[in-house]
Amino acid sequence: MDTPICDFVRQYAQSDTCRLHMPGHKGTATMGMEHLDITEIQGADSLYEAEGIIAKSEANAGALFGCRTLYSTEGSSQCIRAMLYLISLYARQQRRKPLIAAGRNAHKAFLTAVALLDVDVRWLYPQNTASYLSCDLTPEELEAYLQNCREKPAAVYLTSPDYLGTVSDLRAAAEVCHRHGVLLAVDNAHGAYLKFLPESLHPMDLGADICCDSAHKTLPVLTGGAYLHLSAGMDRAVGEQAKNALMLFGSTSPSYLILQSLDAANPKLENLPERLQNLLPKLETFRDRLRRHGYLLYGNEALKLTIQAKAYGYTGQQLASLLRQQKIEPEFADPDYVVLMLSAETDEKTLAHLEQTLCQIPMQPPITGKCPALIPGEPVMTVRQAMLANSERLPAGQCLGRILAVPTVGCPPAVPILVCGERIDAHAIACFEYYGIDHCYVVKSGEEDQNM
Repeated sequence: MDTPICDFVRQYAQSDTCRLHMPGHKGTATMGMEHLDITEIQGADSLYEAEGIIAKSEANAGALFGCRTLYSTEGSSQCIRAMLYLISLYARQQRRKPLIAAGRNAHKAFLTAVALLDVDVRWLYPQNTASYLSCDLTPEELEAYLQNCREKPAAVYLTSPDYLGTVSDLRAAAEVCHRHGVLLAVDNAHGAYLKFLPESLHPMDLGADICCDSAHKTLPVLTGGAYLHLSAGMDRAVGEQAKNALMLFGSTSPSYLILQSLDAANPKLENLPERLQNLLPKLETFRDRLRRHGYLLYGNEALKLTIQAKAYGYTGQQLASLLRQQKIEPEFADPDYVVLMLSAETDEKTLAHLEQTLCQIPMQPPITGKCPALIPGEPVMTVRQAMLANSERLPAGQCLGRILAVPTVGCPPAVPILVCGERIDAHAIACFEYYGIDHCYVVKSGEEDQNM
């Protein structure tokens, strides 16, 4: 598989052309990659009007994923916003309200998209959940919702894999959605590699209508590289607006370094199935040894190792600190979990070091305290009203009864504990305290009445 973007940029870098265009570094090395950092010069194509080398590279990626695939240089966040825009267009074509039923563990980029597009959301809560980061709705729960809801959503929006490493039964979810005439949209940010498993678990192969992948999370791609995927049916319905959807939320100066990274990944993805087939048995053996040593693992995702730290006698942050002392940096840690992300680029030396470090940590009596339950909040304003209202920053403990204005969570994990527009009650304040959130942005007094 060729790499048209990389080839063009390398040829240009070697041409000794006077760079009387952006960017301002003019190819002069400070960090070492400036000679490959260009803009939309003649022949370089243009991401949102792609007809040349970018279009060819996207077609290469589409051939790998088996669907129409478009590039993003601003991560899955840009793709999530584009997905909601396209779902809204689709709903209006069907003369339906752009209403989306979403798993409660949606990324905060979903909330900003809801605010910008003024989309209505109905939150889906599973009966059983281990954390606010996990929302593994069963097909039966989804069926019950769609059968009994007063107003059918245009789409169901699920996050799979979730941040803790649970892969949902998307094939069954797609069957349920389509039986009720509803689209299935999937935030697959953590699962781009799922396409290349011995048996694909990628959402587009399981019946999703539209989804996004953060290529940079699990594939050899620079941070910011992502994909927007459309099924054949979705492409026919609103496909001609897909580039416009990405452009609506993207910079007019997309990074050519990230575009080259996406382009360069395509040939590597051709042999990724073989590499994963060799790696997966080693990872399963590695997990078995950790379990025998006393570790309790969570999730079913192949390339994510999530440790339930309290069962081993530590908080997640304490266990992460011990790992950092041995020069191992986790993806994420909270009071309950440590998340470690692996990929086909993870070598045996790294795995051996990780195993040795974990097995040298002495097991302690389990910590019995559980994380707070995920309880639906009281909606007072819409997400849009709350997020666009005048707000003020207050200590979390002083926010009882106030309305949350913006998502109160960092990235990672970027999953809001409370949704914008919901009233902050005592349970929410306890959750903030548990997860170390000491300040909130709340709607200023008087704004609530103006939006009622």
